[in-house]
Amino acid sequence: MTPVLITTTGPDKPGVTSVLFAALTRHGAEMLDVEQVVIRGQLVLGVLVGIDSDPEALQEAVEQAMATVSMHVDVRIGEAIGEDPYAPGRQGSSHVAVILGRPLSARAFTEVARRLASLGANIDAIRRIADYPVTGLEIHLSVAKDTEQADQDLRAALAEVASSGGLDIAIERAGLERRAKRMIVFDVDSTLVQGEVIEMLAAHAGVEPQVREITEAAMRGELNFSESLERRVALLAGLPESVLDEVAASILLTPGARTTVRTLKRLGFRCGVVSGGFTRIIARIIDELGLDFAAANELEIVDGTLTGRVAGQIIDREGKATALRRFAAEYGVPLAQCVAVGDGANDIDMLRAAGMGVAFNAKPALKEVADTALSHPYLDAVLFVLGVTRAEVEAADAADGLESLRP
Repeated sequence: MTPVLITTTGPDKPGVTSVLFAALTRHGAEMLDVEQVVIRGQLVLGVLVGIDSDPEALQEAVEQAMATVSMHVDVRIGEAIGEDPYAPGRQGSSHVAVILGRPLSARAFTEVARRLASLGANIDAIRRIADYPVTGLEIHLSVAKDTEQADQDLRAALAEVASSGGLDIAIERAGLERRAKRMIVFDVDSTLVQGEVIEMLAAHAGVEPQVREITEAAMRGELNFSESLERRVALLAGLPESVLDEVAASILLTPGARTTVRTLKRLGFRCGVVSGGFTRIIARIIDELGLDFAAANELEIVDGTLTGRVAGQIIDREGKATALRRFAAEYGVPLAQCVAVGDGANDIDMLRAAGMGVAFNAKPALKEVADTALSHPYLDAVLFVLGVTRAEVEAADAADGLESLRP
């Protein structure tokens, strides 16, 4: 059969597709491939067919048919079409890159395209996945030689472009594994919620500067987390127990947190938190978001007063990874299908243990080990990295009767 590629462009309107396929039907064309996209009311429809004889007659019929609906059409026959990138013996897309920006400028995307070209990587497909609160594009790529070194070069090049261009770029291997995630674990302080809870407690005790100094040293990886926690909690000795409830009531979720958890639970994800913070503080968040599991530290309280000590074993950097593995085992989820999101050095082991580790507005020590780093202050960017589009989120919310969060 002779292959014929037909590309139709023009204003999107009812009847275009039916007119085109009626012409194809009259000539006995066999469908081989089809793809359509609409951008701001402008239609691009591509159809690849095979025909036994007289492809020129088919071309003439298609051109006449499209003229009746005022659409432009381009028809290519046989060798003019080019090689099928998905034909037997040829590889398809090897990687998927998600590019996020606020804004995502043409200049920044041009640099992405240039770097990909310099590595011999081809852009196979592009689709928009978000326009709020960031602009997001999903790009399917194929490298010339799909080797470990090519993978490393690709990731390094895109990380450099992201850093210089003010973008977030997440890159994963293409294939089923990318869409097989089933569990997500969030850190709490400065990830699922805004700010550091222990500093809020310290403000009530009048020791906020001292606690913040210790916190920052620990998050940079300069101080053992267990030691830093004990030192900070010791500064809280004497606070009344009621302060815990006051602080819990004042906590603000990170923008996009509700949307992220709500959407992932719709998709069947197990969602939970593993925190170096305190159970008493995060209990309200667990209930509010309907989380499936949680692990955090316990503050020792005697006669309604904080003693300045942690009760039980401290959930530190190693403890976070242990908790992740425990919850994954309880729900029967392979670690490769787990996602971990955090911001500090004490999240390093947890992100390494998960199949995908996401550094969210993170310290350099965590960015170095994470699979991807997000620098915009919207937690729903995690959804876009996982391949969920803003349109899908809003459609699901609308079906549930929820109002749009757009300004």
